[in-house]
Amino acid sequence: MGFWELLVIAVIALLVLGPERLPGAIRSTVKTIRSIKQFGSQMQAELSENLRVHELHRKLKDAESKNLLNLTPDEQAALDELRAAAKSVNPPPADLAKPETRDTAAVKTDTDTKSVEHKHEN
Repeated sequence: MGFWELLVIAVIALLVLGPERLPGAIRSTVKTIRSIKQFGSQMQAELSENLRVHELHRKLKDAESKNLLNLTPDEQAALDELRAAAKSVNPPPADLAKPETRDTAAVKTDTDTKSVEHKHEN
């Protein structure tokens, strides 16, 4: 749209809505346009991610058909990326919580009970 078209639209909007409601209508229109653009960019990002996953899946199937031997650089890169993704999903063994034994739980409960009893005495 050119300058003159926008000017004509602004004059018509001013005449139809009046000076009181025009600022609110402009804010509402701008908010709607922003939300539409944001939705479009989110959809584009999601579609790009889905296409990337599909391409990785295809390359993995090609690599599997070769029994993971004599892979092309693209197939090897896809395989490395999938391994890295799998490693990031699985927590390392050091981060795993150790299950408490009965003795450890009893010591914690006994300590908590003593601290509560000590508070009641004061």
